Amino acid sequence: MKKTIGMMGGFALSMLFLTAAAQEPVTTPTTTPTTVWDAKKNPTVDSINAKYKDLMIPAREPMTIDKIFPVIGQYQSTVNTDAPAVTITLDPENKGMIWVEGVPQGKIKAMLRKSPSTYKIPVQKTEDGKEVKEGTLVFDKDANTLNIVIGTPYNAEDPLAVFNTATEEPVVAEVKTKGSKTKVKTKAKVKPWTYSGSKLVVETASTTTSNQ
Repeated sequence: MKKTIGMMGGFALSMLFLTAAAQEPVTTPTTTPTTVWDAKKNPTVDSINAKYKDLMIPAREPMTIDKIFPVIGQYQSTVNTDAPAVTITLDPENKGMIWVEGVPQGKIKAMLRKSPSTYKIPVQKTEDGKEVKEGTLVFDKDANTLNIVIGTPYNAEDPLAVFNTATEEPVVAEVKTKGSKTKVKTKAKVKPWTYSGSKLVVETASTTTSNQ
């Protein structure tokens, strides 16, 4: 009997302890939020940048294929009636070679010799079977002008010099006759073919919105 009373007392005491514990409020530990340092919002950095704001160099625009090879594009000429519209494209496999279309010689190739836009036109035969003599092609970016001469050898030391000498030159030939006499015969050399045209500026259409 005493043993039973003792067990009941222990059970009641345990229930009393659990009830008291349940009534105590549960506190959740507070955590301090972590602050992420941002240089762009730092007043010290802002004050330093303000001193050198006018000295900062803006970032360069990304280089495009047109800027690397400014010669590619379309050209119009007011002096070359035999080539009113000329198109220059970059060879898809060899970036040092261009193709010129619209000239009377046919589709011809030119090789880059001095960057960015000085090319040598090698002796070649076109797809149409036309023989093309050596020449020079130069694009003047400042003047936006393309100049071509075909029929005068490329001058590696001074490529522009060929444009000043692209005129008719006499060819002297010695002809021997009977009596060991030599006669000198001259004939006019074929005048080199020259071209001068302006590059067409392709304007990018921009869309604007207006409030109505």
